[in-house]
Amino acid sequence: METFWFCAVAVMVAMYVVLDGFDLGVGALHLWAARTEPERRMSLRSIGPVWDGNEVWLLAAGGVLYFAFPALYASSFSGFYLPLMVVLWLLILRGTALELRNHLGNAVWRPFWDVVFSGASALLAVFFGAALGNVVRGVPLSADGYFFLPLWTHFGVRGEVGILDWYTLLAGVAALVTLLSHGAHWLALKTAGPLHERAEKAGRALWPVLLAVTVALTAASFAVQPRLGARFTEAPGNFVFPALAVAALALMRVWRDELKRFLASCAFIIGMLTSAAAGVYPYVLPSHQDAARGLTIYNAAAPQPGLTWGLYWWAPGMLLVTAYFVFTYRNFAGKVSGEEGGHY
Repeated sequence: METFWFCAVAVMVAMYVVLDGFDLGVGALHLWAARTEPERRMSLRSIGPVWDGNEVWLLAAGGVLYFAFPALYASSFSGFYLPLMVVLWLLILRGTALELRNHLGNAVWRPFWDVVFSGASALLAVFFGAALGNVVRGVPLSADGYFFLPLWTHFGVRGEVGILDWYTLLAGVAALVTLLSHGAHWLALKTAGPLHERAEKAGRALWPVLLAVTVALTAASFAVQPRLGARFTEAPGNFVFPALAVAALALMRVWRDELKRFLASCAFIIGMLTSAAAGVYPYVLPSHQDAARGLTIYNAAAPQPGLTWGLYWWAPGMLLVTAYFVFTYRNFAGKVSGEEGGHY
């Protein structure tokens, strides 16, 4: 049961990054790709019907984490208090910008909220990537399973580390580049005209950068967290996950069809995230100082009866969520326009 819920949380986080990732990427590209008001309406309409629904996966993953691994929930939410507050404010600013930009139609109001929307989207990508970097690197867990991290210390990965160091910043940059590429493929799929052409150009230009940061992050991850190499040696079947990421990255370059390129981008993100999850398993929060203090799926999990009963609400809940998303994406399929009218 512990392994099942570990996989469930990993899948739900991956779904969040895939789905909310493209609208974070669209937001980060918003000021550069969309240069006129009709183009910015198209950019926003490409994500307008789905962006808030995509965040359901983040809430659902947090809920599962709370009941399945309460020790991890308690430890991480206290230790990462500062960055969690930053992420909360960025989510608030991003949603506020989307909802308020059309309330006034003057020369200052809309550009101001466009800047807020784009900046918050880019910073969210960086912070989410840095958060994953902290999990892979490990945190200074005490004997009672708790820790506290300042925003930064000496930017090293040993000793008294902070939330930001050279490795977590690299992870943040890699996340930003990945989601910029993901958002570009989504914009190319959903728009037409000059905005479509710029999105296509951005996707092509970002590919070699994405390749470079992927190689750099992979090498750094194996150097920073020795557990990764040991885990893949112990379970060679885990190589299927990085193989998926490599194949998807190549197909993003080879395929010319917009939908196929976007699906390849989705597969690349899933491959990278599942590779990280498989590499740290059975740890859910490693300790970078003393491996014995790390939180695993066994010492962080809820009692067995709770894990079993959780299936009775999780399974139908996931069926409902999946049905809702299939309906929504089918209903709003196709290209969007930049004409006046509508919410965005």
